[in-house]
Amino acid sequence: MEREARYGAHNYHPLPVVLDRGKGIHVWDVDGKRYFDFLSAYSAVNQGHCHPKIVQAMTEQASILTLTSRAFYNNVLGEWEEYVTRYFGYDKVLPMNTGAEADETALKLCRRWAYDVKGIPADKAKIIVCGGNFHGRTITIIGLSDDPSSYDRFGPFTPGFLRIPYNDIPALEAALHDPHVAGFLLEPIQGEAGVYVPDEGYLKKASDLCKSRNVLFMADEVQTGIARTGRMLACDHEGVRPDILILGKALSGGALPVSAVLADDEIMLTIKPGEHGSTYGGNPVACRVSIAALQVVKDEHLAENADRLGKIFRDEVGAIASDRVELVRGKGLLNAVVIRPKDGQTAWDVCLKLRDNGLLAKPTHEHIIRFAPPLVITEPELREAIDIIKKTINELD
Repeated sequence: MEREARYGAHNYHPLPVVLDRGKGIHVWDVDGKRYFDFLSAYSAVNQGHCHPKIVQAMTEQASILTLTSRAFYNNVLGEWEEYVTRYFGYDKVLPMNTGAEADETALKLCRRWAYDVKGIPADKAKIIVCGGNFHGRTITIIGLSDDPSSYDRFGPFTPGFLRIPYNDIPALEAALHDPHVAGFLLEPIQGEAGVYVPDEGYLKKASDLCKSRNVLFMADEVQTGIARTGRMLACDHEGVRPDILILGKALSGGALPVSAVLADDEIMLTIKPGEHGSTYGGNPVACRVSIAALQVVKDEHLAENADRLGKIFRDEVGAIASDRVELVRGKGLLNAVVIRPKDGQTAWDVCLKLRDNGLLAKPTHEHIIRFAPPLVITEPELREAIDIIKKTINELD
C-alpha cells in the first residue's frame, strides 16, 4: 500500500486490504486471511476467480499465439465473432478491450448511422444520455456525467449530447421531438449510481419510443450483462433488444480486458476499414477466453442462479432490524444497501467492519454499498455471507 502511494497515481482509494490469490467466490490477502468477494471486480468476475475452464483457454492460446493486430487475419477471431453474434442474436460484432472503449465505439457507430442512414445533417447529430450515468472515464464520456467527481476541471467536453433524468419517460418523449436525435444511451440498471433500478416497463417504453422516432436504443450492459441481474442481459427482463448492445467486464470472466459492441448490418457496416480499430481488440487470447467465459455462463446456469439467490439476498438483508439499513434494492445478484449514517459512521466504516469479518464490498456515493458476488456462489455460501453482513450491522449498532 505504501509503495502504491509513493509510485502510483492517486486516482483510486482502495479499501485497505492487499490480495494475492483468488478462487471461485473467495480471495485471500497476503497474510492468508480468506474473504468473500462481494464486488467481483465490479461484475467482471461473474464466473468466479480463476475459473479453470477460462484459465485453461487462456494459457493454451497464450502458448501458441497472443497478438497479430488486425493488420492480418488470425484463426480465432472469426470463430469468436460467429460464436458471440449467435449467442446474442446480432449480425455483427466489433471487438475492443475495455468497457469505456466499447461505449466510445457505440457513440461513433450511432453518429455515423445518423449521417449515412437517417440523413441527419453533418455534425448535427445528438445523443440522449441519462442523469446519474456512468459509462467510463474518457474525455467524451465524462462530459455526459452529472457527477462532479467525474467531470470537474477536465473540460471542455465533446458537444452533441442531451442529458435527461433517468427513469423518466416524459422527459425522453420530449427530447425525442428533436429531429437531430440519433440515439439514446443508457444503463438498464445504473450500477455506479448505486444500483438504481428503473420502474418496471421503463426499458420497454423507452425502446418503443426510440423505434417510433427512428432513434437507436443503445444499452450499456458492461456491468449488468452476462447473467448478473438474473437474465443473460438486463434488457431481457422486459424483452427489449437494443439496436446497439455494449458488453465488457464478465465477457472474459475477469481474465483480461475484452469488450464488444453488437449491432445489425445497417448500423455496423456504416464504419469502413481504417475508420475505427484497436491493436489488441480481437486478439487470439481474448477470443479464446471470451468463448470459454460465455460457455461457462450457459453450462453452469449462472443467470438462473443469480435470479434465485438475489431474491434470497434482498429478503434476508432487507429484514435486518437496524435503522442503519435504509433500503435494499437490486436485481439478480446486483444489489445495493443504502446506509443511513449513524454515530458518525458511514458506508465506508461499514465496509471496513465487513472486511474485518471476512467479506469485501465497496461503497459508492458514500452512503451506498454495492453487493455483487461471483455468480457461482451457492445458497449455503450466500447465507454464510448474509450472516456476516447481519453480524457486522449488529456489532456497529
